[in-house]
Amino acid sequence: MDRPVGAALRRRVSRAGRTGVLERRALPLLAVATALLLVALFYYPVATVLVEAVREEGRFTFGPLVEVLTDEFYVVRVFGFTAWQAFLSTLASVALGLPGAWVLSRFEFRGRETLKSLTMVPFVLPSVMVAVGFYATFGAGGTLNDLLGALGLRRLDLLPSLGAIIVAHAFYNAPLVTRVTTAAWESVDAGAVETARSLGASPSRAFRDVVVPQLLPAVLMGATLTFVFTFASFPIVLALGGFEYATVEVFVYSAVRQLDYAEAAALATVESAVSLTLTAVYLRYEREQTAERRDVRPLARERLLPERWTDATAWTRDRLASRLAVAGYAGVVLVVFLGPIVSMVYASLTVDGGFTLDAYRFLLRRQVSGAAFQVRPLPAVLNSLAFGAATLVVALPMGVSMGVLTTRRFRGRVLVDALSMAPLAVSGIVVGLGLLRGLVFGVEAFGYRFTASGPAAIVAAHAVAAYPFVVRNVSPGLDGLDRTLVESARSLGASRVRALLDVELPLVWPGVVAGAAFAFAISVGEFDATVILAEGGDVYTMPVAVERFIGRRLGPATAMGTVLLAVTAASFVVIERVGGGFRG
Repeated sequence: MDRPVGAALRRRVSRAGRTGVLERRALPLLAVATALLLVALFYYPVATVLVEAVREEGRFTFGPLVEVLTDEFYVVRVFGFTAWQAFLSTLASVALGLPGAWVLSRFEFRGRETLKSLTMVPFVLPSVMVAVGFYATFGAGGTLNDLLGALGLRRLDLLPSLGAIIVAHAFYNAPLVTRVTTAAWESVDAGAVETARSLGASPSRAFRDVVVPQLLPAVLMGATLTFVFTFASFPIVLALGGFEYATVEVFVYSAVRQLDYAEAAALATVESAVSLTLTAVYLRYEREQTAERRDVRPLARERLLPERWTDATAWTRDRLASRLAVAGYAGVVLVVFLGPIVSMVYASLTVDGGFTLDAYRFLLRRQVSGAAFQVRPLPAVLNSLAFGAATLVVALPMGVSMGVLTTRRFRGRVLVDALSMAPLAVSGIVVGLGLLRGLVFGVEAFGYRFTASGPAAIVAAHAVAAYPFVVRNVSPGLDGLDRTLVESARSLGASRVRALLDVELPLVWPGVVAGAAFAFAISVGEFDATVILAEGGDVYTMPVAVERFIGRRLGPATAMGTVLLAVTAASFVVIERVGGGFRG
């Protein structure tokens, strides 16, 4: 009896030893797997674009790149105009975002935290849907011209125009400026301001000498990110500016459609170099600010509305002026942010001011009797949902793994963080071009030719675009976690993996759920890479379907945009509910 029992005990100890080894090596193996996946889905495709920009007929000549950099048309017209509209868009975004930061950081009111959270919503709305909203607002048959006509005023021809592009970019990026500046404003030490006041400084002087120097770096950081995003903007420019106001992204797209891959690669390489440089500057500043972060006593916020409306002291001249400024800003926000969305929904339900469902009936007819080469709504919706689910399967583990890695202390952490965030700086057009040339067309290795289908490439592009948002939602929670909880678990015998699964991830689960919601929404709304990789009606998504209708039939475009809005909003709600329920 002793011999069988001893053998069983040795087997159990052996299995436990192997399990312990696997658990100790799980995180390094996960890191390696994530890195290999990132190389396959992002770095190799982007490197393919770079090689094509410097190689001709099998030789490295730098010909396509030199041609772009020495051609006055490309340097002045393409890159010059792209930088100019990005600069103007950045100014507009800062001008629209700073008052929002002032309201959120200086006033206390009901719903303030909810409003603060909503500042990130425009950033993940499908860009092509926003373009439809601006068409429905400022187009020839838009709500603005309907309003002007009702008032007996002359109608305006605002599309295509540079102004429409700038306002649409501000729609996206002003909330980003607001969020970054609000965080800096709330970290201003009230003691420093009080010291300045006690030394005789007036309120305006204390603000100028104490508060502004602490806000300026955050404003510059938000402006830098805004410039990067607007420099690489594509759907907004394509829809609201067309080729009359074409940026480098539109020229890359045009070159791909004309099968001029060398020119497309050269343009994409220069654009990516600019974006990556500015993103590196941003990441460096972000690390410095994180290192300098300290506990401070924030400035007290004023009540936006008085407790007693009849109190004369609540309505001094300065307070009245500030409240009027808040009201004026609220009006601008309603026009810029809600106006396009409301106009899109309104235009999908009306014709010449009368209620109708003709736009939705058109979508139904297209679904039933549309030709094989035409975009039909139901496959577009199902494809978007399927790609979103597949993106979650890829992007969520990648993002969580990278979030864990970037919050650990080890040599080379800064480099890993920078490399993991590179997809934020490289446009979807460039990633789509790289996946098309590197994976869809195939690559030869070890005597075989490896190819990827269009749907697989689309999922890869969506995962690359989405996973940095998972990282950014998970990392702050992991970084601010009380390390004594993890150390206690380890002291009780838990491995690193067990401590991660049983202690760390449950505590940062809201960040994981938020990251999943962002990833799904970004996948559903992704247009740049999808329009490059779509191989016909079978893999068209909702954003591609919307783009096909813009400029041809505004009614169906707004109807499809409304469907896209509903699906995106529902996705957020479902993921938040399911994620919260799973945690419970």
